[in-house]
Amino acid sequence: MSSSATSSRFPSFGTQVLLGMAAGIVLGLAVRSVGGGPFGEALHTIGQIFVQLLKALVPPLVFTAIVASIAALRELTNAAKLVWNTLLWFALTALIAVSIGIALGLIIQPGLHTSVSAAAATAPASSGSWIDFLKGLVPANFLGIEASTRGDSTALSFNVLQIIVVAIAIGAAAVRVGGAGEAFLSFNASALAIFRRILRWIIRLTPIGTAALIGDAVVRYGWEALSALGAFAGAVYVGLALVLLVVYPTILVANGLSPRRFFAKAWPAIQLGFVSRSSVGTLPVTEEVTERGLGVPRAYAAFAVPLGSTTKMDGCAAIYPAVAAIFVAQFYNVPLGLSDYALIVLVSVFGSAATAGLTGAVVMLTLTLSTLGLPLEGVGLLLAIDPILDMGRTAVNVAGQALVPTIVARRAGILDLDRFGRDLPVEEPLPA
Repeated sequence: MSSSATSSRFPSFGTQVLLGMAAGIVLGLAVRSVGGGPFGEALHTIGQIFVQLLKALVPPLVFTAIVASIAALRELTNAAKLVWNTLLWFALTALIAVSIGIALGLIIQPGLHTSVSAAAATAPASSGSWIDFLKGLVPANFLGIEASTRGDSTALSFNVLQIIVVAIAIGAAAVRVGGAGEAFLSFNASALAIFRRILRWIIRLTPIGTAALIGDAVVRYGWEALSALGAFAGAVYVGLALVLLVVYPTILVANGLSPRRFFAKAWPAIQLGFVSRSSVGTLPVTEEVTERGLGVPRAYAAFAVPLGSTTKMDGCAAIYPAVAAIFVAQFYNVPLGLSDYALIVLVSVFGSAATAGLTGAVVMLTLTLSTLGLPLEGVGLLLAIDPILDMGRTAVNVAGQALVPTIVARRAGILDLDRFGRDLPVEEPLPA
């Protein structure tokens, strides 16, 4: 059957995802109206299975992609410059985002317009620190796998930053040994191709996963908690919207790129980040859209996107902790001076890496509060609506993780402008 006949029978992938989101809202409201029960648990299970499938691909895909990128960087004469420019744009966009967060916190004053009870103030179970970041750079084992025990159960997780460190070391060693490493690099390239194909199969499930994740969010959290923290939630989402819909498009236009094209290509990753609330889980899709949709060379995208997934967090590590820190200071009537705002900027620009492999926004917030000397119990005031805010934060994180490699590649003259401007085939979620 021809692709045109297939596309006329089924809606485009983007339309399928939108339908999945709409179906998720309807299902969530329906299940919530009957009190959740087994239907709510079914939505939760399906959504978690989809996220687990994506996360299962992250370690092998990141490892093989980084090793392949190290090998391919031999062909790029400006590899070191690309790395430094990437870090520079990470810091620059984070600086803009945290400045917006501080401005909104001072203008809206969410800590003075809240009905949340002080009884909700509780210290978090974990907090962020620079020591955690430095320790996290050193791999605990070859695969970067970590174990945590809660009660009688033990769970395994992986530290993406450690996987990146290991992959860079092995890739560099394979290149340095010359001919002896060619067989390994060829095997790695084959493995990468296989994992990319598996990724495309999982991407096909996105509409189903989206419906389940959105439905689960509606069932579990609803929107009632927003009433007590409406000013805070509004400030955060206004900041996220300004970064996503004003700052990023301005940067794109300033570099001669179409914002409409960028968002059309990056949409699968952005929407998946929104519903999954996981930059790491979205990483395989982010890398896919950055390389095959936006036209960033594979050698560079395979390095920049995984690095961005652990250190480039304009939502979780810039806007949110800035607004939240000001909220906590206002709630406890603690005055902040210019030096305190400077510390917020410093922690937001350089501190997001300290959350790599940890609990994202909460750890980043505790790092900010402890740096300012604010009560860590203030974190408990905000936890009730954190899942609702986390959807927007993660979407902005993912958009930034695709934006910076695109901008750096454009300024270096290596962006495939033909691929960037090409329409996506309607029968494929990403360019073939």
